[in-house]
Amino acid sequence: MGSAAAVALLCACNPAAQTPAVELTKSGINPADYDTCIAVTYDAESRTFKADEANAKQVKLYTLTNKNGMEVCITNFGGRIVSIMVPNKEGNLVDVACGFDKVENYFPWNFETDFGCSVGRYANRINGGQYAYNGETVTLDKNNNGVASLHGGYTGWQYQVYDVVESTDQSLTIKRVSPDGDNKFPGKVEATVKFELTDDNAIVINYDGTTTAPTVLNMTNHTYFNLSGDLNNTIDESLLTVNADNYTPGDKNLIPTGEIKPVEGTVFDFRSPKAIGADFAKNDPEMVSVGGGYDHNWCLNTKGNQDEVAVTMTDARSGIKLEMYTNEPGVQVYTANFQDGTRPGKGGIMYQKHCAVCLESQKYPDSPNKCMMPGWEESNPFITPEKPYHSYCKYVFSVEK
Repeated sequence: MGSAAAVALLCACNPAAQTPAVELTKSGINPADYDTCIAVTYDAESRTFKADEANAKQVKLYTLTNKNGMEVCITNFGGRIVSIMVPNKEGNLVDVACGFDKVENYFPWNFETDFGCSVGRYANRINGGQYAYNGETVTLDKNNNGVASLHGGYTGWQYQVYDVVESTDQSLTIKRVSPDGDNKFPGKVEATVKFELTDDNAIVINYDGTTTAPTVLNMTNHTYFNLSGDLNNTIDESLLTVNADNYTPGDKNLIPTGEIKPVEGTVFDFRSPKAIGADFAKNDPEMVSVGGGYDHNWCLNTKGNQDEVAVTMTDARSGIKLEMYTNEPGVQVYTANFQDGTRPGKGGIMYQKHCAVCLESQKYPDSPNKCMMPGWEESNPFITPEKPYHSYCKYVFSVEK
């Protein structure tokens, strides 16, 4: 469906979408530009995304604020964090999350993007689009260049409308009911994502899920962080620390080889603070293969301890510091390697290569096929009716003294 037709459908679904809101968010977004109805389908024959009028659901923008004036805007279309306004070293609020002014820019017929989304069913890649369980093979769509299932398939949850369970000034709980066979995954899954904005400037995300049959579940958040205080900047000079002695190298298709490799002596060593772009010019083969940056999984030393810092990122330009905590064994660090300055974001900013970094808490990529290998045991993604899913991630913002 073309964008003009899509807009016509949205307006017909919800006339209120044509009425502009009086008050903008602190990040400059008009909530009316997120007030619409939509459902997304994928036509395999034509290989195109389409709007599904019959199953359209209400979409809105939800704004969380705390006593410090921090603001987080979230839309239930894909469970996406749209903006994060935090104080910089001068005490001024700045946006540290790349995103879009209008919800239509997240629709896949306009842009296929994971900006800010709550990924499901399975974050990252499953090799060959298949895995085995109890002697049976589950075959999925290979939506990642024909070699892997990526982020849950063609209509993964980043393109689905989550139902809103509860909304308060400082929290938002959304729910996704994924039917048996959704993107060819077995079992009916009911999953919730709860966002909480605390008064110590932290975004706490709890993911929970149940299933009617054995399946895999591996959720994450895909916010594109830029702590510089200006989304026109790159993150090359931001300092990153990853609490990990090892990472999982991948092949040319970003599928882990199964090896657990030490970071020492490699461009993947962030055990001490290092500028994210410090090694970009080295043209390391593993970075070249992912577009000239990072798109790799680190094996966290935290071993599921959600009270121990997993990742730290700072930027001297703004003075902002971000600490990440999680109960997951891994973190995918992605440095926006394929942004090319042609995609207009909030305020008309053209997001360029290395405009941001994603810090995705997760089971290791391709864990359905590798979780029985040595070193991979803690990345078991299988859940059953008797074994539900829970994942935790916290992003804490502060100003470096």
